[in-house]
Amino acid sequence: MASGIEKTRLGNSDLEVSRIGLGCMSLSGVYGASDDEASIALIHFAIEQGVTLFDTADMYGWGHNETLVGRAVAGKRDRVVIASKFGQTKRPDGGNGVDGRPEYVIAACDASLKRLGVETIDLYYQHRVDPNVPIEETIGAMASLITAGKVRALGLSEAHPETIRRAHKVHPITALQSEYSLLYRVEAEEALQTTRELGISFVPYAPLGRSILTGKVETPADIPEGDGRRRHPRFSEVNLATNATLAKRISGFAAEKNCTPAQLALAWLLAQGTDIVPIPGTKRPERLRENLGALNVKLTPDEVARISAAIPPGAAAGTRYPEQQMGAMYR
Repeated sequence: MASGIEKTRLGNSDLEVSRIGLGCMSLSGVYGASDDEASIALIHFAIEQGVTLFDTADMYGWGHNETLVGRAVAGKRDRVVIASKFGQTKRPDGGNGVDGRPEYVIAACDASLKRLGVETIDLYYQHRVDPNVPIEETIGAMASLITAGKVRALGLSEAHPETIRRAHKVHPITALQSEYSLLYRVEAEEALQTTRELGISFVPYAPLGRSILTGKVETPADIPEGDGRRRHPRFSEVNLATNATLAKRISGFAAEKNCTPAQLALAWLLAQGTDIVPIPGTKRPERLRENLGALNVKLTPDEVARISAAIPPGAAAGTRYPEQQMGAMYR
């Protein structure tokens, strides 16, 4: 896989990445216990397979994930593109806040650079848009990081099309990272119209519907205790029953293509265009190898249309996040 893995360029930047990256959030206990040494071994395995894009954030484990990724890529910096995110904060009550103030942008980046152990972050995203700070001010501060040599390219996460346009006028945006999958794609496909108009790449997180599209999660009992997915409405008993039924609709297509449902779901995303770079997360090498196998599943336009029709936009049950977090999405 390493020698022939497909690559693409992110937006109008000079960042060339593998068509499938690795989302590293799950390596910091979000989906149950994680093991640092096993996680570092996974990242090393991914690099050997040809994966070049590694996605982290300062709020994943509140610093733990960046430190972990930094340890893993030490001595391999020239083989990886590091993407990180800032902007989510921990409130005194334990909930998530958001901060897009220019002074916070600078401080957050410096802290991330220290944890990662690098001089430059390749792609730096605003994790959530701060409604109390004009996006122009936040992007202006982010642009100053490029001038200072601390960042190479800018991104936004879960931003509304109008916000993307305003941001792009201040400084070119290289990538938008938002949830995008066969199950959850209404907002993503709306934003995609804008990113394509502006030459911005789209980096889908949770491209497998947080495991639902693998066909291996059918009841809440399939989610381990301590796994953060148990808080998500999509995994409530009633909603998951609906979503699992939807996921089963693509199993026949997967059989036709001699691949797994997960590979088919990723292949469907890849078939949307070379500006799409999914970042599925996993803690296991075998799952990573399976995900990369999607690069070998080629879909015709007719097959893409049939798969799209099998799980139409808006069919999924349950919101993407708990109610209190949904207010920070797509703004």
